[in-house]
Amino acid sequence: MIVELPDLDASQALAHRIAADLRSGDVVALTGGLGAGKTTLARAIIASLGHDGEVPSPSFAIIEVYDPPSVRLPLVHADFYRLEHPSEADEIGLDDYRQGAALLAEWPENAGGFAHEPGCLSITLESTENGRRAIVRAGMDWLGRGSWT
Repeated sequence: MIVELPDLDASQALAHRIAADLRSGDVVALTGGLGAGKTTLARAIIASLGHDGEVPSPSFAIIEVYDPPSVRLPLVHADFYRLEHPSEADEIGLDDYRQGAALLAEWPENAGGFAHEPGCLSITLESTENGRRAIVRAGMDWLGRGSWT
């Protein structure tokens, strides 16, 4: 599915759709070049889940955790840009963070990728002449929710 994102309102609308269908165990894998809008979309998803505070970029911390009541479900926001090998995701305890939580993963390919997981919603963000475009691929677990076919 391709979703045109001509402005911030369109990105926020996509984030709201994702947040409405997001469940514990899911992964939203955000790919795209530097400045493609991965963190902007992740922040909008976190806000759509109910968080009403600052959402720092996890670029340096690698992982930021959000727990209820700040959000409607436990959430891990990770930025794997600085990982040099997928084994480093294991070293930082990613599996422990993911227990009972949803994961927003920027630069997922640096952590070995998540597209093989049935609960993965893969989103590739591209810049276009009219803003941005999201190319969305839904894992099997997403197909019965909303309109992710």
